[in-house]
Amino acid sequence: MPLNIDWQQILLHWMNLAILTGGLYFLLYKPVKKFMDERAAHYSAMEQQAQGKMDEAQALLAQYRQKLDGAEEEARGIRAKAQQAAEEAAGAQRAEAEAEAKQIVAHALVEAEHSRERARMEAQQELRELAAAAAQKIVLGQEADPFDLFLDAAEGGVKRES
Repeated sequence: MPLNIDWQQILLHWMNLAILTGGLYFLLYKPVKKFMDERAAHYSAMEQQAQGKMDEAQALLAQYRQKLDGAEEEARGIRAKAQQAAEEAAGAQRAEAEAEAKQIVAHALVEAEHSRERARMEAQQELRELAAAAAQKIVLGQEADPFDLFLDAAEGGVKRES
């Protein structure tokens, strides 16, 4: 052997390398590869699960927003009904107050008319009394008999002297 090459040694080295490679493949590579694949599958499943939960949360969020919009619309409707009821109640109170005011004014007018009529009657009564008192003073203020004065006035204005 010129270069000190021993084919038997080379062949043994190749067999040793093949045994070492095969052993390492079965002992290290395959379990590590299996572990890495399982780990990737686990994280992929977790990502899918998270995405599913995210989609579910988005759906719930949309549903809650829709319910919230519906509740806001319902609240607006209730507010509008309450405002309308309050306006109706205020209108009814206003109408009742106006009717009461008209009744009070009518009663006051009637009472004022009665007061005016009473005042007129009292004034006429006072005028009668004053006229009677004045006539009595005029009549009794003269020395002549009132009957004689009456007779004189009836006969034409001729006065009798006593």
